[in-house]
Amino acid sequence: MKTALVTGGSRGIGAAIAHRLSADGFRVCATSRRPESVTPDPLLLERDGFYAPFAAEEAANCVKLVDTVLEKFCQLDILVCNAGVSWRGLTQDMSEEDYRYLMAVDLDAAFYCCKAVLPHMIRRKSGKIVLISSMWGQVGGACEVAYSAAKAGLIGLTKALAKEVGPSGITVNCVAPGVIDTEMNQALGPQALADLAEETPLGRLGSVQDVAGCVSYLCSDDGGFLTGQVIAPNGGLVI
Repeated sequence: MKTALVTGGSRGIGAAIAHRLSADGFRVCATSRRPESVTPDPLLLERDGFYAPFAAEEAANCVKLVDTVLEKFCQLDILVCNAGVSWRGLTQDMSEEDYRYLMAVDLDAAFYCCKAVLPHMIRRKSGKIVLISSMWGQVGGACEVAYSAAKAGLIGLTKALAKEVGPSGITVNCVAPGVIDTEMNQALGPQALADLAEETPLGRLGSVQDVAGCVSYLCSDDGGFLTGQVIAPNGGLVI
């Protein structure tokens, strides 16, 4: 049985990805800052998966996390870097502390998790890495400048790493969702969400299952010839 690691896998998009990969037959380690407070996914547990604590802002924690998965399962076939935080407001109002924290969680942690898992994947000449970006990483969002920069960084990381590790049989791809109906986006308010749904050519917000389905495909054998790509489930909002 193949094994997947999903950071930020306890709620929202991450939980949907962890559930979908469990349904696809993977043993899944999903991370949470406070796993004791997570409502476990029965399917994930049924497939011998587990929840691991993970504070993404510390680089050393990325190494510990990958080591934990390898100690339990002795292999790691899939890495999905989904952990992230957002910050909305005017750029001049963002503190250095908030900026550093956002970049550490949204961009640095993905780099360090990739770095930690690569020796294992390269040795096995196999592996799939999926980074979760955002449409704001593609086009930028006003009042989300730092978030947009971090998510754009994930796209650059995807393209460069795909070239570097392709000869070792490893694929690296990126999923850049549009406006998804999650707890994080509920903070925008009902009117803003309704306006965004109206602006979306398909006329609705995305679901977490829409994103999880893209990740599932990239992690499947059918997605084996895709690497360095940005898949954008956004309903046509960004084309």
